[in-house]
Amino acid sequence: MGDEGFKLEKMRLGVVDEINRFPVKSLAGEKLDSCSVESCGLKGDRVYAFYDESKTGWDSFITARDIPAMLAYEAKLSNEQLSITSPDGRSLSWDHALAEELQPFTKRKISMSAYQAPHPEDAKLLSVDAASILIITDDSLRKLERLWGKELDQRRFRANLIVTVDDNGLKESEWIGRTLSVGDAEFRAEGFCERCSMITIDPDSLERDPSLLRKVNEELGLNFGVYASVVKPGRISVGDGVFMER
Repeated sequence: MGDEGFKLEKMRLGVVDEINRFPVKSLAGEKLDSCSVESCGLKGDRVYAFYDESKTGWDSFITARDIPAMLAYEAKLSNEQLSITSPDGRSLSWDHALAEELQPFTKRKISMSAYQAPHPEDAKLLSVDAASILIITDDSLRKLERLWGKELDQRRFRANLIVTVDDNGLKESEWIGRTLSVGDAEFRAEGFCERCSMITIDPDSLERDPSLLRKVNEELGLNFGVYASVVKPGRISVGDGVFMER
């Protein structure tokens, strides 16, 4: 199919402004210029996690909701090797010394999991949320900032993709159930992301402001951002157009 046929089949929603990967669940992540997309999501996204062996399912994960200080540790992957930088600039490894450093912040016994090698094909093994990819738009961020009446840092929402949308009048609700194309990957928009207390934590000061969650609840029914699953693996880059099937 030529470019003309592609345009007839698909509508451009906008362009990828940021790609964010979070190798360790609830630690600060990294901005990428491009990234491979696997069946479970961005390659290397949320493949490490802290958890409580006494719990099962989603309740087992230990996150910044339990330990806000986790957001001050930065995790990066380079050649599939994980590096972690502490708030005071120390280089750390994924080992029990890191768990021991965080243990005083919670009464729950911290254990560690890693699914980096081999990378799992079953998304249920990863520390992901409702679906593999989380997308938010610049338009939604601006609207929420106006509603809240305070400057809003997009890092509160831990989105994998931030999309600068075109002025086409389409709402994110119209994405749901449709196929989105980015680079040579394809996603299915599954539903909205229901927000929790994570967004109340300032990513720099670590201070909580419950008024943001209240506003998202009152004005948006707790929904902010769109979850998407991977339909077709591929590679995506900052600057790629985001297209939706008509």
